[in-house]
Amino acid sequence: MTIEIIILLLGLILLYIGSEFLVNGSTSTALMFSVKPVIIGLTIVSFATSAPELLVSFVAALKGSGDISVGNILGSNVINIALVLGISAMIRKVDIKKQIINFELPFMIFISILFWILCLDCEIGYFDGIVLLFFLFCFLFISIKNAKDKDQKNKPPDKSSKKLYVNVFLVIAGIFALAFGANLVVKNAIIIAKAIGLSEIFIGISIVALGTSLPELATSAVAAAKGHSDISVGNVVGSNVFNICLVMGIVGICNPTNINKSLLYFEIPFMVFLSIIFYLVSLKYKKINALSGGAFIIFFLIYNIISYNK
Repeated sequence: MTIEIIILLLGLILLYIGSEFLVNGSTSTALMFSVKPVIIGLTIVSFATSAPELLVSFVAALKGSGDISVGNILGSNVINIALVLGISAMIRKVDIKKQIINFELPFMIFISILFWILCLDCEIGYFDGIVLLFFLFCFLFISIKNAKDKDQKNKPPDKSSKKLYVNVFLVIAGIFALAFGANLVVKNAIIIAKAIGLSEIFIGISIVALGTSLPELATSAVAAAKGHSDISVGNVVGSNVFNICLVMGIVGICNPTNINKSLLYFEIPFMVFLSIIFYLVSLKYKKINALSGGAFIIFFLIYNIISYNK
C-alpha cells in the first residue's frame, strides 16, 4: 500500500499545480476581454474541474457500478458546498455577488430539486438525460448573456495581463494537470479504501466524490487565497450545475443507470438542503465568513458519518 500512498500524494501535487495554472490563466483572460471573473468561474473553470466527475461517473456507469456513478455526483455536490466553500471561507472571507444570489444560486437549487424528482422512479434514463442537458444549455445561455463586465468595458486593456496564448496554455495545462492528478488520487484512494473494507456506495459518495472534487477544492482554495472570490464561488455553483446536468445527462443518454432507493431518503435531500442553506446565508449576509465556513465543514462531517452508518 506504500506505493499507492506515494502516487496519491503525487496526484495531490498535480492538483495544486493545475489549480494555480487554471486560476491564473482564467482570471487574466477575464481581464483582457472585460468578462466578469464570476462568469469564468461558472463556465470554463467549472467545466474543467467537473471533468474528473464526468470521466469517473461515465466509466463507472458503463461498468455497471451505478452506485459509484450516482454517489460520486451527490457526494461531489455536497463536498463542493460543505467542504470546498467551507475551506475557502476559512482561508479568506468569500464575497457573494448579486448576480449569483439572483440567478445562479436559485438555478442550482432548482436543478438539485429537479434531479431529485427525476430520480424518484429509481432510474436516470434517456429522457431524463435530455431534460438535464436542456437546462444546462439554458444555464449557459443566460450566463453568457451576462458575461460582459460593465465596470471593465470602458477601461483600456490591462497591460499587465499575459498575452492570450500564454493564458490559453495555462488554462489547458491546468485542466490536464487537474484531470491527471484527480485520476491518480481516485484510483489509489479506491484501492486503499477497498483494502480496509469500505462498501461500494460509501466509496462513491465519499472517497471517489472527494477525489473527483479535489480540482474544485484546489482551484477554489487558491482563488480564495488570491482574493478572487468570484472565481471561487462561481466554481462551486457552476460545478454543481455541471455535475448534475452534464455528467448525469450524458450518463442518462448513453447508459441509463439505476438509482439506489436509499439515496432518495438522505443523500439527495441533504444535497438540496445544503444548496438552500448556501442560498439563505448568501442572501442575508452577501458573504461566507469563517464562522459560516466552519458550519459547512461540520455539515460535511455529519453527512459522512450518517452515510457510513446507514
